[in-house]
Amino acid sequence: MTDQELQALVKHISLRDFGKAFKHQAIFNSRLKTTGGRYHLTDHHIDINPKMLTNFGTETLEGIIKHELVHYHLHLAGLSGKHATKAFKQLLAAVGGLRYAPRLKSSGQLAHAYEYQCQTCGQVYVRRRHINVEKYVCSRCRGRLSLIGERTINSEVG
Repeated sequence: MTDQELQALVKHISLRDFGKAFKHQAIFNSRLKTTGGRYHLTDHHIDINPKMLTNFGTETLEGIIKHELVHYHLHLAGLSGKHATKAFKQLLAAVGGLRYAPRLKSSGQLAHAYEYQCQTCGQVYVRRRHINVEKYVCSRCRGRLSLIGERTINSEVG
């Protein structure tokens, strides 16, 4: 799907489900990594994560577009478009938009992890951040911890 096709889809969904025209720009933004879409308050354009279409299909894409259009139409009407407001929740439910975008699988990115071991019972802990071994103790036996190594892990672990 191209940006022009996305623009036409957003306009169609806006007219069909909200009864109002979408007068701004909707584009795919491949820099979005953890979110399905973004509505910009300053210039009213909408960014959509292209991976939502490729990984989850058009039904999910439409749900994300409806979510962003709820922000858009509430903001232009002078209301708060924040997720926690009653107006947002009601309008989102009325049009059938997605409350949350589905989670994307990791692209095999690697992260560092630190392994700590209890000197008393041998319990091993794997953490992404360093911990202060002078301050923290083993949760099993309250023994002292020591750093035994650093390793590379898949970013979804831990």
